[in-house]
Amino acid sequence: MTGRERAQAFCDRFGLRMPVLQAPMAGSSPVELAVAVAEAGGMGARGALQDSPDRIAAWAAEFHARSSGPLQLNVWIPETARDDQEDRTRRTSAARAFLGRFGPPGEPVTTRRPAFDEQCEALLRARPTVISSIMGLFAPEYVRRLHARDIAWFACATTLDEALAAQEAGADAIVAQGMEAGGHRGTFRQDAAEHTDVGLFALLPWFADHLRVPIVAAGGIADGRGLAAALTLGADAVQVGTALLRCPETATPPEWAAALTGLAPDATVTTRAYTGRLARAASTPYVEAWSRPGAPSPAPFPEQLELTAQWRRGTNEVDPANHWAGQSAALATDEPAGDVLTRMWRDASNLIT
Repeated sequence: MTGRERAQAFCDRFGLRMPVLQAPMAGSSPVELAVAVAEAGGMGARGALQDSPDRIAAWAAEFHARSSGPLQLNVWIPETARDDQEDRTRRTSAARAFLGRFGPPGEPVTTRRPAFDEQCEALLRARPTVISSIMGLFAPEYVRRLHARDIAWFACATTLDEALAAQEAGADAIVAQGMEAGGHRGTFRQDAAEHTDVGLFALLPWFADHLRVPIVAAGGIADGRGLAAALTLGADAVQVGTALLRCPETATPPEWAAALTGLAPDATVTTRAYTGRLARAASTPYVEAWSRPGAPSPAPFPEQLELTAQWRRGTNEVDPANHWAGQSAALATDEPAGDVLTRMWRDASNLIT
């Protein structure tokens, strides 16, 4: 099939009018953005990493009350700890001491992180179009329950081995995440994330030649040219995140939104400074400090995430928000999300066959 034919088949299957999905950005996926994307003909999304079951239910209910469009809910797969507790404690202590250079901390984070199993049950009850995973695979029994409710499973993959494992496990589509993507890298082995850095346009034909299920391209796509190129190289749809961060519906903090304006591709970096897991962000003095000679490694996830949150409660020079940014951040505009997506698909349609 041609790129246009694949895109149409994908849209028909998942109830879309354009082959564009909102990236499920944890902390940057308010209902307003998801509704705007869905009403424009794409698929809205929510990153539920930090959401309690009650929050998942309330968010999904509000979305469904405002839109009948398709919805994706996303959760991280917990990683089996590979380092011992003594090493984690040592690394966390070193990171805590280093953070003291930025100023005094606030109160420690005492809120219990949502339990993964409880989140998964809440996702099923919310009955979205898609439940997606990143950084691993769902258990077989959960996949069976998900499919029994006519919910599709989209699995993020950064290598062909990961994609094939997801396909074998029952994934209905693979989100091919290139190293250009803003935010967290979706590798199954987080200790190998720095070495899993394949560009999207090398990844797409490699996946297309080996996979049976549809492919959703993610990473560095922010306009019609990128969408058309992704479809030409074998994708069935695309997923965009950074392209929507400056839209009014996203309500991105002003300092972060300003950092995206005119941001050159080489001005983004990968860092563990915010959460302990590797992610692409705009370079800031805070991020740069962690890569200087003599700086310790950030604490593991979730300890680094909790330390960052604690320091943000104090008066110091820690970035007040994570400045996540893909390599095409300069293409993001401050237009309404629906206008961004409509133009993206119109321009791509003029380029693809």
